[in-house]
Amino acid sequence: MSATNSTALNRRAAVARLLRDRGDAIVVTSLGNPTFDVSAAGDTPLNFYLWGAMGGAAMVGLGMAIAQPKRRVVAIVGDGEMMMALGSLATIACEKQANLAVVVLNNEHYAETGMQPAHAGRGVDLVGVARATGFKDVSSVNTEEELESLSSRLFSSAEPLFSTIKISTDPNPVSLPPRDGPYLRSRFREAILGAAASK
Repeated sequence: MSATNSTALNRRAAVARLLRDRGDAIVVTSLGNPTFDVSAAGDTPLNFYLWGAMGGAAMVGLGMAIAQPKRRVVAIVGDGEMMMALGSLATIACEKQANLAVVVLNNEHYAETGMQPAHAGRGVDLVGVARATGFKDVSSVNTEEELESLSSRLFSSAEPLFSTIKISTDPNPVSLPPRDGPYLRSRFREAILGAAASK
């Protein structure tokens, strides 16, 4: 199914549904639309926006999951970002960090640079790649029913989770969270470690 197909899911609504029951989970986002979508679902100190660090979100998520093993960590990335970080999937699968989930918003395009066709729309199967690296809990979400299924286990899976969500290329209003790096770092540290950590 092409990402421009009218049956593809709306990205903003899909992310809002995923995060509706997040509790105290940490959410790491890649640059561009994943950051805007997570911000629109509710900006909190437990959102860690990477802004321009393309290719790093999944590994930052892994580091946070290792450091905070009792807290769920979800990395929400675009398909272009994931293509820059395929090696991270192998590392995550080998580490078997059970509290980490990687969710790819797949519109099959590089939205940030002009909607050029991306690898995921040209035959690359990201779910197949994740499975080949060793992920057991993998899925491809194409319908509202599949989105509900993913949402129900996103924060409770007993092993590393990987999923792609096929989203449309329809634009959504930009929702800009804070962009100041030191501020984002400090508020995140305080949310995780307490007020003394930011001093």
